[in-house]
Amino acid sequence: MAPPLLQLRGITRTYGNGENALTVLKDVDLDIAAGEMIAIIGPSGSGKSTLMNIIGCLDRATDGRYLIDGRDMAEMDSDALAALRRDRFGFIFQRYQLLPDMDAMGNVEVPAIYAGIDARHRRKRAQALLELLGLGERLHHRPSEMSGGQQQRTSIARALVNGGEVILADEPTGALDTRAGEALMKLLEELHKQGHTIIVITHEPDVAAHAQRIVEIRDGRIVADRTAPEHALAEHAVAKRAVVDAGMASGPAVSASGISIARSVPAVGSGSGSGWRDRFLEAFRMALSAMLAHRMRSFLTMLGIIIGIASVTSVVALAGGAKHRIIKEIGALGTNPIDIYPGEDF
Repeated sequence: MAPPLLQLRGITRTYGNGENALTVLKDVDLDIAAGEMIAIIGPSGSGKSTLMNIIGCLDRATDGRYLIDGRDMAEMDSDALAALRRDRFGFIFQRYQLLPDMDAMGNVEVPAIYAGIDARHRRKRAQALLELLGLGERLHHRPSEMSGGQQQRTSIARALVNGGEVILADEPTGALDTRAGEALMKLLEELHKQGHTIIVITHEPDVAAHAQRIVEIRDGRIVADRTAPEHALAEHAVAKRAVVDAGMASGPAVSASGISIARSVPAVGSGSGSGWRDRFLEAFRMALSAMLAHRMRSFLTMLGIIIGIASVTSVVALAGGAKHRIIKEIGALGTNPIDIYPGEDF
């Protein structure tokens, strides 16, 4: 039997020191196999989001071991963890976290830019994902021009653009109505059938019911772990391992409902070798777009900078001119000045 994809052993997370220390997670043990769809449930303040942050390498445990494919995360530096998050994890946030000054295509492309995928491939990938998720007519719409469900689907496309081997969804239906939330969970089920490992953080039993395994956490400890039949887990684990072995090879997996996530893009990090140039140009383009989107704010900022620089330059120029004038007047007195004082004696 293949080892678990994610292994947590004795995970403890404490914030603060001394008397102000607060332990959020307490000796958590958890195994997650490749291809599972798991729901982590519990009341507010139980430690669900902290556990998700540790699983997604956004945070480090105070104590314990966390292994991904047998590799200990404690041995990785911040750059290696960032690369791991970029290449293997996809995040779906409750509040979407889309960049307001960029359209749907731009938001989806961002992770691929930092992965070094060339512009042609990442744009093709982003467009294909958005079209598959039913946003073909919203490619160039900004978040403010889309509904909540459309924004959530955009965030899902962003999570999948680099592959999204493990998808972490933090309260994905919290900002959606019942109908949109149900549609989103159906979509996550489709992604699960195609081999993605899905981890859903929620406090809603109806949302957790879509998972094949439910882990309940309370006061920082796992109090229940209910799993689906062994044959179902094995089937999805085999499917996921096949996807991992195939990498980004062509050949989309098509589900019964018609939703498929094509893997026709080269592996992350591939391309023409000009990743640094693309990142610089993209950063410049994003900065220019932000300036154009907020013209008044940009104008006032530039005006403040201009006034500040002009003030400093004026003060320095006045001081320099005054100094030069004084030195010139003293020099005009000559080399042998005579001082005359009033009085009768020497």
